[in-house]
Amino acid sequence: MNQTKLLKVINISKSFGGVKAVRNVSFDLKPGELLGVIGPNGSGKTTIVNLITRFVKATSGDVMFHGEKINHLPPHKIIRLGISRTFQMVRPFYKLPAYKNMIIPLYSPRVKNFIGGKYGDRDAMALDLLEEVGFERDSFVAYKPAGILPQGYLKRLELAKAISLQPELMILDELFSGLSLAEVASIVPIVEKLRQKGIAIIMIEHRLKELFKIADRVIVLNYGEKIADGSAKEVMASDDVKNAYLGTEA
Repeated sequence: MNQTKLLKVINISKSFGGVKAVRNVSFDLKPGELLGVIGPNGSGKTTIVNLITRFVKATSGDVMFHGEKINHLPPHKIIRLGISRTFQMVRPFYKLPAYKNMIIPLYSPRVKNFIGGKYGDRDAMALDLLEEVGFERDSFVAYKPAGILPQGYLKRLELAKAISLQPELMILDELFSGLSLAEVASIVPIVEKLRQKGIAIIMIEHRLKELFKIADRVIVLNYGEKIADGSAKEVMASDDVKNAYLGTEA
């Protein structure tokens, strides 16, 4: 695995009024590495994602991608650099067929650069991407309005949109949330295939058992602070992590 640091988050902090949602968090990520981000509700996990992708502006600290500071850039320019994400709350264009939801990312400047400016048949590209994440090619699911699809397919649609942007780094915000064990088991190989292509992945998850099977490394947040960083076994052996999840005896 390439040891070069693809992403560096350096002492990032975010305050909302008097509330410090994230406090001086630092970590890095190598190409092809899968980093799990865990912590109790309200620990700052999604805020970290929003800071990296600049959906919210940091109070202090820096985000570096390929050695260049990016936390001054708007989200669409960060996407062009090669960072894509999914959202915890899936909000597709409900009235459009699932495959038509793929058209907007497929028109992006980054995709245009990758395919030499010749888009070809975007409907065919959309259907290929949906098949890659588990939409059956010989069924009509991809042609149904997104608003009537079950949660498992909506999560797959969200993943396909992120993949379509040809990212070097993907951030998956609770991809497994709301899915059955069988659905999670069918998505895990897709995530592992992305890693094999050299794509770095950050996964924010509450489904710890499933996450720990595939994560190279895990960081733990609590009250906006990083309290552990290491293998799944190492972080779960930490007293700070046990207290964060289980509390302390009075």
